[in-house]
Amino acid sequence: MKIAKSIEYAATPEEVFAVLSDVKFQEAKCAATAAIKHSADVKTVGDHTVITTERILPSDGLPDFAKSMVGDTLKVTETQDWGPASGGGGRRGTVEMAVAGAPIVLKGTLMLAPGAGGTVETLDAELKAKVPLIGGKIEKAAAPPIEEAIDIEAETAAKWLRR
Repeated sequence: MKIAKSIEYAATPEEVFAVLSDVKFQEAKCAATAAIKHSADVKTVGDHTVITTERILPSDGLPDFAKSMVGDTLKVTETQDWGPASGGGGRRGTVEMAVAGAPIVLKGTLMLAPGAGGTVETLDAELKAKVPLIGGKIEKAAAPPIEEAIDIEAETAAKWLRR
């Protein structure tokens, strides 16, 4: 299942990336998504910035068939690997999200680019649930909370940029 989002920020790509790569922002993002417990790490690996978050989330909103696979909580690990800035400050990266104990993976690309009002961040990803017969149902159940988390991250980043 395709998940694509485009988010506009009233700031330069450098300012947006400074927020996104701030470990305190990553912790705030996790807390804003109702994580019971979370951790965040930002590392420089060569000319790449690797952002990793782990969240323990309640599985309350999932359908019973999905909840039976993961239990009362979900452990979600997200890794963003951002490349170096281009001449205009834009960046390209990858994102991968996995749920421990469940055959659900989101993989895609990220991009920050200068836009008319500042910066546009785009996500182009595929959500896959590798479960025979019910994979599509799992993807449809997982997509709305993932899209909601993306929206919460965007709102949190916009607040941080206004600080």
